[in-house]
Amino acid sequence: MHQITTLDNGLRIVTQNMPGLETVSMGIWNFVGGRDEEENVNGVAHLLEHMAFKGTQTKSALQIAETIENVGGDINAYTSKEITAYYVKLLADDLPYGIDILTDILQNSSFQEEELNRERGVIIQEIGMYLDTPDDMIFDYWQDKAFPNQPMGRSILGKTDIIKNITRAQVKEFMSSHYNPKKMIISAAGKVNHSVFVKNIKKVCTNLPNGTINHRIKANYKSGEYREEKKLEQIHLLLGFEGINYHNDDYYSLLVYSSLLGGGMSSRLFQEIREKRGLVYGISSFSSSYTDTGIFGIYCGTGENQITELIPVLCDQLNSSPTTVSEQEIDRGKAQLKASLMMGRESAFRRCESAARQLLVFNRVIEPSEILSKIENVNTESVKKIAKMIVSGPMTISSIGPIKKLETLDKIQARLK
Repeated sequence: MHQITTLDNGLRIVTQNMPGLETVSMGIWNFVGGRDEEENVNGVAHLLEHMAFKGTQTKSALQIAETIENVGGDINAYTSKEITAYYVKLLADDLPYGIDILTDILQNSSFQEEELNRERGVIIQEIGMYLDTPDDMIFDYWQDKAFPNQPMGRSILGKTDIIKNITRAQVKEFMSSHYNPKKMIISAAGKVNHSVFVKNIKKVCTNLPNGTINHRIKANYKSGEYREEKKLEQIHLLLGFEGINYHNDDYYSLLVYSSLLGGGMSSRLFQEIREKRGLVYGISSFSSSYTDTGIFGIYCGTGENQITELIPVLCDQLNSSPTTVSEQEIDRGKAQLKASLMMGRESAFRRCESAARQLLVFNRVIEPSEILSKIENVNTESVKKIAKMIVSGPMTISSIGPIKKLETLDKIQARLK
């Protein structure tokens, strides 16, 4: 069972005690991400996340890492389109170290020029790594064409020329203007006492950034195509559509559809395109949601000659699946969602993260029983309805590799009824 306390400054603290554990996961989730950036500082949210670990007024970067790792803990962070998170995993007795480090880096980071210059190089290497990994970059290229000329479509990493020129003042300004206690959740799960945790957080959170920027540019999906002829062994292909946001009533119906279409070895795409025809090593579908939009896509890698057979078969599956889904497939998809939910409940970090995200997105923590009920309410008609709506929308495609035989977007779109 979770407990929530809201401090006077709007900061919400949520804990979940998990009897039997000797560990705790704790983190600070900020409702700020890549889609909150101006174009001229694209990548600054991710750069800020890196810089937070590079020293405070009282600790060096090494001391930050050693404080956690000397007691066998783990410290990390991530930046997504809508959220930036900083977290630790520790033995329960060592939780004070985690509280000290995470609250320190969000209140007292020094952003030293020397460290900033060094971290630019690290991120530029990270960008280079992604550019050399087509099965990663193809998602960024797709996003750019699906949401052109807007924050939702830009890469979280940013571009090399921008990262080279972002100033220390711009990094600090992004933090001071966007980070705000009312947009933060401090979450802990595992062996944790709520009242003691709240008392310790309240004691040290006296200097949090108090940014005033709360608006986001609404995402505006467009259809588009990215094609890159490149000397590779495979064509990397991502074909997708606009999905649905977190608040849509058909959220779980679409997850079930994604599961039965391309969610595992028993899925339709895997069976038809890999098992029966041998056209791919792997093929999968996915549904990702945001606060105001979503994406639904299919990713695969295939050979230069196989692409001519793959596209018609893939389109046939997209045409037929919304009207031919069976109760057996629905039940299997629902079972997979339920299992994933309940298995996640056994992980302190997953519970810690889930509670924070739910508070940010829905302004409440959703009990598993409610989620299970919504999954159970998914039926054949609801899956058919949302599947038909999604695949009848305008398509976006990105492709990298030996793509000369790949049909154009217009031709592929025309194959869908």
